Order: sequence, then structure tokens, then C-alpha cells
Amino acid sequence: MTEGAEARRYVRRHQAGVLATLSERLAGYPFGSIAPFVLDAAARPVILVSRLAEHTRNMEADARASLFVHDGTPDVQTGARLTLVADAERLSDAQAIRARYLRYFPEGARLLALGDFSFFALSPVFVRHIGGFGAIRSISPQSYAPPAGTLAAAEDEIVAHMNADHTAALRLYCMHVHRTAADPEMIGIDCDGFDVRAGGRVLRFDFEAPVTNPGKAREALARLSEQARGA
Repeated sequence: MTEGAEARRYVRRHQAGVLATLSERLAGYPFGSIAPFVLDAAARPVILVSRLAEHTRNMEADARASLFVHDGTPDVQTGARLTLVADAERLSDAQAIRARYLRYFPEGARLLALGDFSFFALSPVFVRHIGGFGAIRSISPQSYAPPAGTLAAAEDEIVAHMNADHTAALRLYCMHVHRTAADPEMIGIDCDGFDVRAGGRVLRFDFEAPVTNPGKAREALARLSEQARGA
């Protein structure tokens, strides 16, 4: 696995991070805030922000930002973490990300109904991934980017199909990998794996190799079913 793919997979295991923007009100001082996010088809973190929020005004004035994610381990110096330095961009057409975001954060529907919330994407310009003490990697946007493919366009259909017709398989996956099977619901699938909400938690499942189209995704899910049954 390349360093870029490893970093991308690390970000996919998280749903929130610390967003740092350059303060408009405080003459460019760094301003940090907690930001839930999902990744879009290009693996860009996408956040939902209020027009009135400080970080929104900051990003509109200066697009430079960064997102910091970490594992929350007690010894922060030895735990894994990642900083994604990015240019922030308001999404003028958010239809492609809206359904995905709301599957991960259903409470976002209430915010969107207020009318003053919008989506911003963070396009990477540099990634620093620290896998642990001394394991420091500097990663280019090109290396971080996912491979091209057609899977993202089929995501909504695949998720709906799995939840309607393959709940038994989802339970099998959850029990095999995470030792739980409480009311599983697939909420997302991407080239690196898929996510299932079960028992109030989001569980991550990694594919053995990148999957770029629905047919390859079907094969990967079938292999996981065989492994789970064999175990």
C-alpha cells in the first residue's frame, strides 16, 4: 500500500477533526474549531457550516485552512495523527455530497432546513501523516487522491441495495470484524472500504485493495462474506 493510500484510509476512519482557519477578526491568528466531516468522491473532507460561524467568515476571507485528526490515545506523542493542509471552497452544487453527509450525520437535516448552512470542501495541498513515534510521512495531494473509477456514482444505489436486501450479510460483517451485530446499516462505500452504523457506532471495514467500480465492490463484499462464514 502506498503512503498516500495509507493516509487516505486513516482519514476515512474518522468523522471529526480540528479545523484551523485564519481569523479575519483577529488579523490572521489561527482559529481552531471542531468540525464533523465526510469525504467526497475525491477524498476531500467536506464540512457543513453556518453562515454566521467564525470559521465560515474566515474561510470566505482566506481559503487557507487545515484539518487535524487523531486517535485520541492517552499518549498523544506516540499515537497516530494527520494534518491535511487545504484550500477551502464553498460547494455551489452540493447534491452529490448531501445524501452521503446525511447518512453519516442525520442531524444535519435539521441544520440544512434552517437555510443558512452550506457545505465547504477542503482540497488538499499537503498532507502530514504520523503513524506513531518517528513514523512521519509527507504526502502530496496526487499521492493522497483516490484512483479514478465509477464507484462513487453508484454509492447511493449500493447502500440502498445492501440495506434492503443484505442485512444478514451486514450482521455477518459486523460480527466477524467488530464483534457486534446490533441493527447494522450501511452508510457509505468507497474505493478503500465501507462504513456501517451499528449499536450507535460507525464501524469501518477496509478492502484488501482499492475498488474502483460496482462490480469490484460486489466481489470484495462477497469475499468478506466468505471469510466471515469460514471463521
